[in-house]
Amino acid sequence: MNVHDAIENRRAYRAIEPISVSEELIKDLAYHASLAPSCYNNQPWRFVFVRSNEKLGELFKTLSSGNDWAKSSSLIVAVYSEKNYDCVIKEREYYLFDTGMATALMILRATELGLVAHPIAGYDHDKAKRALEIPEEAVLITLIIIGKHSEEATERLSAKQREVEAKRPPRKSFEEIAKIL
Repeated sequence: MNVHDAIENRRAYRAIEPISVSEELIKDLAYHASLAPSCYNNQPWRFVFVRSNEKLGELFKTLSSGNDWAKSSSLIVAVYSEKNYDCVIKEREYYLFDTGMATALMILRATELGLVAHPIAGYDHDKAKRALEIPEEAVLITLIIIGKHSEEATERLSAKQREVEAKRPPRKSFEEIAKIL
């Protein structure tokens, strides 16, 4: 699969089933994320790959009710960073942008491997940080729920979520997101 196809095929599906999570898969995803550009090559991103049943259970308790579907996952990646890990140029903080680029590359690599990598914001930030022993001063940016897309694994989805699964949500038009000068 080329980059274009990975971008086109990427979907934040919720109907997922567990996958076999090898150390090789984890290192592959981390490696591809590490290839992202960053200010002065600071590489401010940090990832916690959660695959143990015990830690997954702790994370599941932090999820909002709308993310109950994520409990079908056998791998969750916590993405975090700190402001002091990266450039601050005239009050512009780059760490979130740079970490976002690394996260996007990880998501595209997962897509290329035939996986779903669905970033979420619906979780208790502080409880998740404590469960994963993420430094207090760090920002837990997102949790990425990773699994295999399933047509059948819809029992945890709401009616609205099932509807969204069937068809890619509409994208904003060029005019809404860009301009040419």
